[in-house]
Amino acid sequence: MYDREIFKTKKMNFIPFPTLTTDRLILRKATKADGNEILFLRSDQSVNKYINRPPTNSLKDAEDFMEKIENGIQKGQNINWNITLKNDPKMIGSICLWNFSEDQKIGEVGYDLHPQFHGKGIMSEALKCVVNFGFQELDLEKIEAFTHRKNEASKRLLENNNFTLVTGKGDDDNEFNVVFETFPSGS
Repeated sequence: MYDREIFKTKKMNFIPFPTLTTDRLILRKATKADGNEILFLRSDQSVNKYINRPPTNSLKDAEDFMEKIENGIQKGQNINWNITLKNDPKMIGSICLWNFSEDQKIGEVGYDLHPQFHGKGIMSEALKCVVNFGFQELDLEKIEAFTHRKNEASKRLLENNNFTLVTGKGDDDNEFNVVFETFPSGS
C-alpha cells in the first residue's frame, strides 16, 4: 500500500536535458531547425502507415508539436530525443519515453525513423540506449511499447530488444495495437 499523494507530487526531472550517445548516434533535444524533419516524419504516409495520430500538415503544426513536447519535458511528463548520426546533425528520427504510470515505475516508448534509414540497425541502437536510460536513470520497473499488430518491422525490433508480447492486454486508444513490455536485466 502506498500514499497516492506522495506520487502526485513526485515528478520526473529532465532538466538539464540528457543528451545520449551511442556508437553511431546522438540522441538530442529538438531545435527549431528540426521543424522540416518533424513535419516529414509526422506527415509521410510510409512513416505513419501504422500510427493512429492526427496528421501534421504544415511547418506551423510541426512547431506546435515541438512546443507541446517541450512543455511536457518541462513538466516531467515525457522525454523526447531527436535521433541524429554522429557525423550529421540532421534529424533522422525520434524516440521518446512518455505515458508514465502514476507511480512513475512504468513508461512507454515510442519511435519513428525516416524510411531512408530503415534496416540499418539505427532504431535498435537508439532503443537500447533509451531503454537503458529508463531503467538506469529513471528507475523504471517496466517499459511498454504499443505497436500496430500488422507492423512486422516494429514487432521484430521490439522482440530483438528483449520486449515480449503481452497477451490479453490491449490499447484502449487503438484496437489494432498490441502491447509489448520489457524489464531491467535480471528481473
